Amino acid sequence: MALFTIFKGKGESGFGYNTTAEEVVENLSLANKNILVTGCTSGLGAETCRVLAAKYAVVFGTARNQNDANRICQALSKPGVGLSCDLGDLQSIMACIATIKSMAIHLDAIICNAGIMALPNLQQINGVEKQFFTNHVGHFVLVTGLLDSLAEGGRVVMLSSSAHKQAPQEGICFDNLSGTQSYHPWKNYGQSKLANLLFAKELQRRFSNSSLTAYAVHPGVIRTNLARHMGFAVNMSLRVASPLFLKTVAQGAATSVFAATHHKALPYAGEYLADCNPAATRSEANDPEMAARLWTVTENIVAMVKENTNI
Repeated sequence: MALFTIFKGKGESGFGYNTTAEEVVENLSLANKNILVTGCTSGLGAETCRVLAAKYAVVFGTARNQNDANRICQALSKPGVGLSCDLGDLQSIMACIATIKSMAIHLDAIICNAGIMALPNLQQINGVEKQFFTNHVGHFVLVTGLLDSLAEGGRVVMLSSSAHKQAPQEGICFDNLSGTQSYHPWKNYGQSKLANLLFAKELQRRFSNSSLTAYAVHPGVIRTNLARHMGFAVNMSLRVASPLFLKTVAQGAATSVFAATHHKALPYAGEYLADCNPAATRSEANDPEMAARLWTVTENIVAMVKENTNI
């Protein structure tokens, strides 16, 4: 437990900052539940898979490399299914969707956990800034491609971040999704996390009058492999700070597991959650017009990539 977090209380859900993913599911059985987790090989994703499998869920874990996904999923207490899914590669995502559909299963939850953070220099995928493409567009394609595979009462959980507040002032810079006009590692990361949040809210609007629900979650500030691009000095600072100020991985996985599995999360459908409770967002995150525009623009990006790559 982080030394200076032990005095933080619990919220209305009965959980709080110090809650671990294991504590969230302590009184639950997830037997016969099928749950897809992206980014299963390390950090929050690996812990999420471990906790879900320990409560007898069938975990479908994705990674860029099939062998890595298999290694993690087969080692779970209830062995899961490893899947290859590179969120920066549209063809890989579509192949993953096809594989899941060929299994003729229904997914009780999709936890969109994978991501990249604060790339020091501008990189692009198909002409789109890489963080926006990987964190948002890739998950958009995966989730929308699997909507008809969701079970009754199925849930979609988008790992956003409090870093969404660092997005540019206007929110989503629709005229600079390439990043060529300006690029800043943290602003562009924040934009991708704001996109995750807006996507969850637009999904919930589209889920109205159904049993399906969507959530955006902030896991907390945790030292994971996401920080690998941030340089030696930053990583050393995080290493020193971890025992004092940062959440553990077990605590960081709690909110996504809560949103994906717990009945107490249902009243919070469409909300942004932190510490397993509703949390404040920047104003643009609650702009339905921006969310709807993002959906349309993302569809156009996907159509463009398909046309240019003959997928």
